[in-house]
Amino acid sequence: MSILYIIIGLTLLVLGGNWLLKAAVGLSLKLHIPKIVIGMTVVSFATSAPELIVSVKSALDGATGLAVGNVIGSNIANLGLVLGITVVLSSIDVEKSFYKTDWPVMMIASVLLYFFIVNDKTIQFYEGAILFGMLVVFLIYLLRFQKQAVVDEMPEDDEELPLYKIALFLAVGGVGLWGGSELLINGSVTLAKNLGVSDAIIGVTVVSVGTSVPELAASIIAVLKKEKAISLGNLVGSNVFNILAVLGITAMITPVQVKPDAYSLINNDIYWMLGISFAILPLVFIPKGLRLGWRDGIILLGTYTTFIYLTIS
Repeated sequence: MSILYIIIGLTLLVLGGNWLLKAAVGLSLKLHIPKIVIGMTVVSFATSAPELIVSVKSALDGATGLAVGNVIGSNIANLGLVLGITVVLSSIDVEKSFYKTDWPVMMIASVLLYFFIVNDKTIQFYEGAILFGMLVVFLIYLLRFQKQAVVDEMPEDDEELPLYKIALFLAVGGVGLWGGSELLINGSVTLAKNLGVSDAIIGVTVVSVGTSVPELAASIIAVLKKEKAISLGNLVGSNVFNILAVLGITAMITPVQVKPDAYSLINNDIYWMLGISFAILPLVFIPKGLRLGWRDGIILLGTYTTFIYLTIS
């Protein structure tokens, strides 16, 4: 049964990613907005929705620490694992607006999270409001001023769609990604338990990677279809959404507190998140300026593997 769940989950992820990509390209053409903006807004929101649902539900159940772990783990996986795999498959040429706007906003959000949580181990209501307010300002800026941040390789292949089809593909694609990731995680956890894998290892690997499965599916399909702007925008946007929307909204519902049994999030994991977020900038410039290539992908995957190994051991 668990293998069947995995197969159905993977199928839904491929279909969902494809539908979401069609909607994103169609929306970009319809609104005359750069694809990276659609990737950082619409696609990011669709792929980050599972984290938002899990975090709000955890907060309402009193397990607010799960929300922080969910976001930090997902952000590390988005850049180390998902972006790593994506640029190993195909290099991404980036424009100046990536390091002038997109990357700085991701870093500011990450540093804000650090300062809000490191001393009192709690994200208060007003801190959640600051995070969410920053998201609103960022979205307004993106929609009004953002330029194309990634070279579009095949603009002539873009397909215009009527608005009802865009809405349909967007809804079905988002649900497909969410349902596919749920089935894949459940099937993988059951299979791992049947094979005698410990809960700690399952938590760090299957569950933490599982929260980034929608981003992984959407990004790989985007790269394979030569829509690299949507792929990079999705990953950077997801990390911004995870902090500003997921933790911002959750903290406004109830203070998000990290309990003593999860202090490793503050003492260890958050530094990995800050480090890997910062590392994206030099990787864009080295060894070849304004490009993320396969060497960068290997560095990111190596960093993520090291993080997983040190967390398990």
